[in-house]
Amino acid sequence: MVVRTIFVTRHGFRGTWDLDLESGSYTSKFLSPTKIPVDPPLVAYGVQQSHQLADALISTVPRISRIYSSPYYRCLETIRPAAEKLELKINADNGIGEWFGQAPFPHPGPATPSLLNTLFPSLETNYIPSCYPPATGESLPQLYARIAFALSYVIADADSASGGAEIALVICTHAAPLIIIGRVLTGNLPTNVGEQDFKAFTTGLSRFERRQIPTRYITKSGLHVQDETPNIDWTGGKGVSGGWDCVANCDCTPLKGGEERGW
Repeated sequence: MVVRTIFVTRHGFRGTWDLDLESGSYTSKFLSPTKIPVDPPLVAYGVQQSHQLADALISTVPRISRIYSSPYYRCLETIRPAAEKLELKINADNGIGEWFGQAPFPHPGPATPSLLNTLFPSLETNYIPSCYPPATGESLPQLYARIAFALSYVIADADSASGGAEIALVICTHAAPLIIIGRVLTGNLPTNVGEQDFKAFTTGLSRFERRQIPTRYITKSGLHVQDETPNIDWTGGKGVSGGWDCVANCDCTPLKGGEERGW
């Protein structure tokens, strides 16, 4: 199985949360079943977006064969309708999870796999995440390193799954990681990190096509680490895992509301 196409989307409209910077305490009026303040569910409009996204994902060419998602509730809730229609399991990976800036206090993480398994029956229970962000947050360089490593791991996982057919996979993530994913796949790191290059509208759909299949694959066992995220060489237009071209930048035409909640 060789990944030829990667689709990337951002979760739908969600509830909000508040942070007391002095105490480092998070609160929210929009609690999901995980009861974690930074893990709110989709609002009703976001649920509608998730179904519109699913309708777009079930008709892609090539057909999507693998699903990867941030383990936060809003992302799993967004990609669930597509997983059900495609009859695929969801591989939850902390490496493509939310970004929290560095702080002198710990940020809440996502729910445990055991709890998520009870909330999302389509979750793949045997999948091992690529890496785990530090509890006290990340600098921007650390975020780039984390995403580059996680993408290399995810692509290696799909490449080595089985067979030799060209397939597509989809990643459901958050705004900041989505922008970094675009840069890491293409290898294009702008001088101004605030440049508006890759769009991040809610449930918009970006598409990346692989430039070349590497002659030497990176295996998951060769990538997986416990304590430190290694640096992956991707800048200068190289990209990870053979490099990728962006052929659709957050396409929102399948969505009734079009482009919303850009970041």
